[in-house]
Amino acid sequence: MARQQQDVDELFEVKNYFYIGNYQQCINEAQKLRKPSSEITVQRDIFTYRSYMAQNKYLVVLDEINGASPDEIQPLKLLAEYLSSKPKRESVLAQLDQQISANANNETLILVAATIYMNENNLEAAYRVLHASESLEAIAFIIDILLKLDRVDIARKKLKEMQDKDDDATLTQLAQAWINVATSGDKLQDAYYIYQELVDKYGSTPLLLNGQAVTFIGQAKYEEAEAALQEALDKDANYPDTLVNMIVLQRLIGKTPEIANRYLSQLKDANPEHPYIKDLKQKESEFSRICQQYSPSNTSIPA
Repeated sequence: MARQQQDVDELFEVKNYFYIGNYQQCINEAQKLRKPSSEITVQRDIFTYRSYMAQNKYLVVLDEINGASPDEIQPLKLLAEYLSSKPKRESVLAQLDQQISANANNETLILVAATIYMNENNLEAAYRVLHASESLEAIAFIIDILLKLDRVDIARKKLKEMQDKDDDATLTQLAQAWINVATSGDKLQDAYYIYQELVDKYGSTPLLLNGQAVTFIGQAKYEEAEAALQEALDKDANYPDTLVNMIVLQRLIGKTPEIANRYLSQLKDANPEHPYIKDLKQKESEFSRICQQYSPSNTSIPA
């Protein structure tokens, strides 16, 4: 038990920086580790590779992970292939299904599978595979899915599981904030305090700033929301959530459509497969179909 606690402490900063979205600092902290045990080395590399992928640096992962890499790391190459090459996705999905059937206890594989299934908008498959793990990250992932399905009631029960495991963990605090935002009302201020506490501890990141901005928008504090989102843009001009929230905010405060459209164009350029863009395209297509259905006929009226 003492060794386990030591291992957790050794990777504490690495994990926390990853979870709050400071991926470069996560990589920096991982590189600071001196002579870690083999088990810690594997976990360090997992968070390092995941951070590179979060920065869209897939080639690092594809070049470094090979047949000799530990089993726990291997699934990350599959994720890098999926995210970096759209033509390979069908093949990756087939491999993923096969690997899940053969090795359902690989924690990294579970998280990779859930990530890919979520990207495919297959929430049921993601939910199902995550139940093979009892880790805090898997439970947080489940909570995210439940909130997307508007099942806040079940999400609260899952949060209780996380709190029983580690009430002070960053992931537990983030999950609490998500549920507070979904609950809305007075809970929005509680969510803000959670994000602010994490900012005070670890510094601001686009992820945390967007969390704060959402709480401000929910309370109609639009100036505060704009300030938080502007700070997030300064840190990463292409962070998708910032662009989406900016689009929403510009419309709420009544700015001219051109401003919101600039952020929309930037989002399309930086992340053309973002769920917001996919949903928008679907609605535009449906709107065009309805317009054509009810458009006037070109049949000429006889004199």
